[in-house]
Amino acid sequence: MPTPRAILKTSLAAVLAAGLLAAPLAQAQSVAPAAAVAPIPTTLSLSVTGQVSATPDMATVSFAVVTQGKTASDAMKANNVRMNAVLAALKSAGIAAKDIQTSSLNLNPQYVYNDGQPPQLTGYEARDQITVRVNDLTQTGPVIDTVIKAGINQVDQISFGLKNDDTVRDQARQQAVTTLQKRAALYASASGLKVKRLLSLSEGPEQTYQPPMPMYRMAAKASADASTPVAAGELQESVTVSATFELQ
Repeated sequence: MPTPRAILKTSLAAVLAAGLLAAPLAQAQSVAPAAAVAPIPTTLSLSVTGQVSATPDMATVSFAVVTQGKTASDAMKANNVRMNAVLAALKSAGIAAKDIQTSSLNLNPQYVYNDGQPPQLTGYEARDQITVRVNDLTQTGPVIDTVIKAGINQVDQISFGLKNDDTVRDQARQQAVTTLQKRAALYASASGLKVKRLLSLSEGPEQTYQPPMPMYRMAAKASADASTPVAAGELQESVTVSATFELQ
């Protein structure tokens, strides 16, 4: 019959053996194979502005009647009389009511400033500005002459535009996208790569550019020999398109 000491030795040997067997198994279970990491794709981001020239087919002109009076009421009454005559003249010239808009109406006191003395009120100035859209460019000069004869004594600004600019802007978009594709292929080739696919495409703000027109005053008397010359020139319609390509 085994003694207690022998039993104890046998038990310890069994425990140690079990531990030695379990340790490699636990260690094998805790070590997992490394996950495969996907390579980061090579991308190229570009922005291109497509620009197309177009001949304008409409004009927008801002006119003003400026009058003075000793009182605010006098200045406004004189202004109203002249502006009513201007509106009637525009109607007679074939300008539709929807193409005439009041842009601003101002009434300001006028002062004289002398050294060492408080400002002295000399009267009031009324200014009534209207914006007129001319849908026939050949009539722009005659319309200006018409309103000057009727009472307009200030021409503030003239600008040109297109009645329908969708077609021109689509041309600018097409030009921008075509240039983007060519430029992406150029960069990829220079880097020893190829364009794999288009990842994103976005459009920036649309712009219409024309040379600035300065504000200037005109005499309240038009030439009887010829209408005011107006040169419309060209407009530049621009659309900026941005794209990101994946290269391989």
